[in-house]
Amino acid sequence: MKFLISLISFVTIVFSITANQMSSVYNLSHDNVLPVNTLSSFPKKILPSETVYQTIKKELSLNGKPTLNLATFVNTEMEPNANKLMNENLPYNYIDLSEYRVFPEINERCVKMIADLFNLKNPEKAYGTSTIGSSEAIMLALLAAKKRWQIERKKNGLSIEHPNIVFTADVHTCWEKFANYFDVEARIIPIDDKMFVMDIKEVDKLIDENTIAAGVVVGTTFTGSNDNVKKLNDHLLNLKKYKNIDIPIHVDAASAGFVYPFTSPDLLWDFRLEQVKSINASGHKFGLVYPGIGWVIFKNKSMVPDELIYKINYLGGEMENFSINFSRSASNLVAQYYNFLRFGREGYTKIMKNTITNSSYLGKALQKIRNFEIINDGTIFPMVCFRLKDETKYTVFELSDKLRQQGWIVPAYTLPSKAKNIAVMRIVVRPIINRTLIDALYTAISSVVKSLENQKITHS
Repeated sequence: MKFLISLISFVTIVFSITANQMSSVYNLSHDNVLPVNTLSSFPKKILPSETVYQTIKKELSLNGKPTLNLATFVNTEMEPNANKLMNENLPYNYIDLSEYRVFPEINERCVKMIADLFNLKNPEKAYGTSTIGSSEAIMLALLAAKKRWQIERKKNGLSIEHPNIVFTADVHTCWEKFANYFDVEARIIPIDDKMFVMDIKEVDKLIDENTIAAGVVVGTTFTGSNDNVKKLNDHLLNLKKYKNIDIPIHVDAASAGFVYPFTSPDLLWDFRLEQVKSINASGHKFGLVYPGIGWVIFKNKSMVPDELIYKINYLGGEMENFSINFSRSASNLVAQYYNFLRFGREGYTKIMKNTITNSSYLGKALQKIRNFEIINDGTIFPMVCFRLKDETKYTVFELSDKLRQQGWIVPAYTLPSKAKNIAVMRIVVRPIINRTLIDALYTAISSVVKSLENQKITHS
């Protein structure tokens, strides 16, 4: 009898679990998920964890798939052990350096490793920090440049009013944000339909004794091109020699900083150039970490005036802080450290060279489509950018929209400044984008192009 009762209880439990599972899969239960479109006020009651989980999971399923998102430079996959380390370190607030003394050590090691990648003669002298991303890193570098300029001007009894910064129109929006937020005049060198990067000839028209820095980009967001850092450096050295105006260079290497050291080691854009005083790079791009982590590296600590380094003691012990953002998890820092130790120069070189091989393969494939004019063929930087030769048949925006309907996220946009009449598409080839995926993408693009051309002919 006891056995029969136990058996009945067991069957009842199994049936209950199965029914609940079916309810979850087939949405038979009215309270399986919440009507999120009605959540306009703070919830009043406690809800079952599974209900909330399923509600959010179903809503998030409407997002595009990260693997098919060819718009983003941001890394979307990591190794299982890296994921494990990140999960284990999510609760740790990186800023509590006095309580968590290993994190500043890891940060310092990473700074020196990156300085070594960027060809600083003595990486031990490097100064820098991890950040939320390259936007914060750029803000810190430019704030340091502004403060150095102010100190030097005051020392010589000169006005510190009207500082300016010179950069090209193809920069990330955070450059203009810096100028706006911190009262620095942005002197922007325009790009046109022939030159998508800095025109060095235009520099002299904008630089003067109030210029706190000149900004350049390697691996631009718009086309994947590079400003000629070597040429600008030589120009500024002449300016320093003959006019006694010393203008530092900050290099925005958000995208290319973890590519060129491994694929183009002879390209001169880094600390080998005298006027390059600071560089930023995004660990969450080709540094192969999830968002968000960036890095700002200075040639030495004298590049960051003491006024910008805060000493605080209310977290349990005195510590130095150089940041805009304060609280953040240490998980991304640990993940970056994992990647550096795990892959080393050998691993990163293999990964990045393979990525360039794949982007070059895609570039060559897209050249076969007669209406495509390739702006960046992916042979130097892992991004393919193209425009249309004939926009009367269809536009890049129509092409982008049709691809999105198939799940592919390939952005279309216009270039800035004097090139705003040019509409382009870009495809970022991240390390996880393999040859099979590229072939599938090419097939999709070819099919959509053929459909759009036939549609135009039919309507005509």
